[in-house]
Amino acid sequence: MKLARLLSMSEREFEARVLRLEADPFFSRLIEAGAVRIEPYSARFAARKPDGRELSMSGEGLSDLLDGRSGLVEVIRGIGQEQFEELFLGEADSPDERRAEACGISLEDARLLRELVDRVYIQSELETPSAIEVPAKIFSAVAGVELDGGTPIIAFFNREIWKGRYRLDGSRLAGLRGSFSLAEARRLDRLVCQLELLDRRKSTLYRVLEALLDLQSEYLTSGDPSARRPVTQISVAKRLDVSASVLNRLVSNKSIRLPWGLEAPLTALMPSAKRLLLDRVDELATAQPSFSDERLREELARLFGARLSRRSVAQYRKDLGLAGVNERRKACAARRPGSSETHIISFAAT
Repeated sequence: MKLARLLSMSEREFEARVLRLEADPFFSRLIEAGAVRIEPYSARFAARKPDGRELSMSGEGLSDLLDGRSGLVEVIRGIGQEQFEELFLGEADSPDERRAEACGISLEDARLLRELVDRVYIQSELETPSAIEVPAKIFSAVAGVELDGGTPIIAFFNREIWKGRYRLDGSRLAGLRGSFSLAEARRLDRLVCQLELLDRRKSTLYRVLEALLDLQSEYLTSGDPSARRPVTQISVAKRLDVSASVLNRLVSNKSIRLPWGLEAPLTALMPSAKRLLLDRVDELATAQPSFSDERLREELARLFGARLSRRSVAQYRKDLGLAGVNERRKACAARRPGSSETHIISFAAT
């Protein structure tokens, strides 16, 4: 139960646990005696994400986050990650006009970015606990993915957690235990148990991130959502030789910042084959509202090699809450230039 609680902790909670443990005088004694050492991870650190907004989406807007080639992503890249986070994630109440002027973008682009942020992020519960209704799930940002020479690498947000892992020296621990009183020896054993649990949580999550960056390297490098590979949690658990239940608990509430600056649930890097098909039906039907189910079936086969029946495409469309071709055409016509709304196409043909 103690490990289960640690696995599902947010990074903020876990940091507090690490700091409390390392402030224990017994921890300092272990370090001084060489019974415990902190071995650095081979990882870099990124600027920490502002605390003003936290990812809270469950599915709506996911395709916009995952599409590294969309128009929104190009706008964010033009703005710069730091300014995007400050003005769109950090200043929830800033008017669109101020954001547009500060970023040098059109008012329409500022509105679209703000609507995306409003759709998938919420104001931090800790800052405004009574101003919002907190969703059932809030994701804890672990790290960002950066590209180094075209290779995805991990850039952690929290230095206190990820400065290194704990290495225990059994012989030196035994020597210390022998010089302690019975009460001190028991306290030592409790501290060592906590260190082992903390280290298991850190090392497992680190290995998961490494595995996902390797498995989804093409997608993370290109930003093309069609390059995502189907990856199940069971297959990742087997690859890392960990329990599937441990992996599920660990990743279910964690998120990662993608190379183009948007944050997404870590589970988005472990999509099932069906999830990928649903995303592709969603993107294609949204981008091409005049396509019938039969035309969608043909295009899915041509673009992605997906062999689906027309009936399956229709069922996927219904599962996604997408209307039939006639209703989509009408909705698209209502959003054409001259109407009060515009539509962003996030589908990238390959």
